[in-house]
Amino acid sequence: MLPPTSSTPHGEPILKIEDLRTQYHDKKTVLKAVDGVSLDLYPGEILGLVGESGCGKTTLGLSILNLIPHPGSIDSGRIMFRGRNVLDMSGTELRDLRGRDISMIFQDPVAGLNPVLSVGDQVQEIITAHSGIDRRAARRRATELLADMGLADPERLAGRYPFQLSGGMAQRVMIATAMALKPAILIADEPTSALDMTVQAQILEELRKLRNQGVAILLITHDLGVVAQMADRVLVMYAGRLAEESNVDMLFDRPRHPYTWALLQSLPRLDNQDPGRLRQVHGRPPDMTKLPDQCAFAPRCPKVRNECRQLDSPPLAPIEPGHLVACYNPMYHAQPSDDDEDNED
Repeated sequence: MLPPTSSTPHGEPILKIEDLRTQYHDKKTVLKAVDGVSLDLYPGEILGLVGESGCGKTTLGLSILNLIPHPGSIDSGRIMFRGRNVLDMSGTELRDLRGRDISMIFQDPVAGLNPVLSVGDQVQEIITAHSGIDRRAARRRATELLADMGLADPERLAGRYPFQLSGGMAQRVMIATAMALKPAILIADEPTSALDMTVQAQILEELRKLRNQGVAILLITHDLGVVAQMADRVLVMYAGRLAEESNVDMLFDRPRHPYTWALLQSLPRLDNQDPGRLRQVHGRPPDMTKLPDQCAFAPRCPKVRNECRQLDSPPLAPIEPGHLVACYNPMYHAQPSDDDEDNED
């Protein structure tokens, strides 16, 4: 995969995923949620993972911790953390890994907290479970973590329950819990969804602070504005596969996959010549239980060609230095030509 750009730290990746395939099974169908994904994550980097709802982003995050719920399973691939395959770890080793080395904050922060335990007890619990310090010292550390998240009156807050918190407060408590053991990697799944702009900015600032401390962050989101602000590199995911990978400036300046281009065109812009009209990604996302062997984006693509419908799904391959794309007919201009627009299905 791509090495870190000039804006990210150099060195070996702390997490390396190779050809990961995660599926959900029932008696009649197989849903390919993650279909051959490979990626590298470097220390002190924010790696953005974007795509439409249902494309497999959250499943990829859960796969890293080997937390796929029934009836799902990781069918093949490798998840290498500091030279060890997470998929080969025992139950005890996985419990040590989760929280201590790799933590995850979930999309719904209130649902991610235990409703019958106070905030302080929940942060304290993860500290005592993975360290040898006593409960009093763990309580002090929990209060310090809440204060570090910018939460006012952390001692009083520690005695509150999740239903007494706002969305922004609950999200910061989740981050405090995730960072209690100073993990090397933080997986942030839609950390700013359903938050107002002020609280969103505060949460993003907390993530920046963690990145500056050397934490590697996988930022899962559908919000391209958040990606533009936060990410060093970006992965674009479609139908369980990676469509494009590049550094953030290159992706926004010259997207090469038609799907990425369509996503960016759907955003409101100040320089839009027709401010009353936004483009949309034509068509519907594919049925994940009936994915074709060919490019899954072909039925919606304005640049589709015969090989897109006939050949196997294109591999993710370099198209220019620091830029990979999975497409037989990638973008070369600011927008499709008139002839390309006529190809829309």
